[in-house]
Amino acid sequence: MTNTPHISVQNLNLYYGTRQALKNININIPDKKVTSFIGPSGCGKTSLLKTFNRLHDSALDVRVAGKVLVDGENIYDKQVEVTHIRKKMGLLSQRPFPLPLSIYGNVAYGPKLHGVKDKPLLDALVEQRLKEVALWDEVKDRLHTPATGLSIGQQQRLCLARGLAVEPEIILGDEPTSALDPKSTHKVEELFLELKNKYTIVLVTHILRQARRVSDYIVFVYDGQIIEFGPTEELLLNPKEELTKDYIRGFFS
Repeated sequence: MTNTPHISVQNLNLYYGTRQALKNININIPDKKVTSFIGPSGCGKTSLLKTFNRLHDSALDVRVAGKVLVDGENIYDKQVEVTHIRKKMGLLSQRPFPLPLSIYGNVAYGPKLHGVKDKPLLDALVEQRLKEVALWDEVKDRLHTPATGLSIGQQQRLCLARGLAVEPEIILGDEPTSALDPKSTHKVEELFLELKNKYTIVLVTHILRQARRVSDYIVFVYDGQIIEFGPTEELLLNPKEELTKDYIRGFFS
């Protein structure tokens, strides 16, 4: 891989109590590309994704050993300020969770939190981010209505706009289209293909077809370990590991 890594994981191990969920993970996630994690349920895909912005911090009895470097900074160093790390990353969950605010309020929330008070500047930021996620034309006449009035697909794009409003470097998606209809899924996938020109995108997906459509690289995770990592077409069409071949053939899921 010739691309400079944006996230570098080194000898990472994750424990939930006595159970080891991630085992000696070493991987470099390239900058401004889409990298997808695939693998069966419970294999550690989401656990690995959550280590990238320390979402395990609030969980009880969780222990992380090893390094996760973002822009060369180990985010698990004791001196690191967690809010600073999380500002670099927008997160899309399986289901959208808009704030109990207006459409406008959702997008403006982050910039306000970080000190932006100027109304014309906020207006411009909201419009810019809603356009970036192809939502502006659908909502520009009802910006001050509750975000919960949007369809699920629109809510997911709104959550993406809210994440982009704090100017992150990385977008993390934990099965971000699993609750969406096919039309909304297509829109979100198109967004990822456009947004990778500006952002590093890391996705968890159960759908091999989706991984092939949107990814530059694929990581096959099994039993808390990285079995294989490579360019999308190469890994899907000519996997090196027997376990990867069996998964792609559908022998287990």
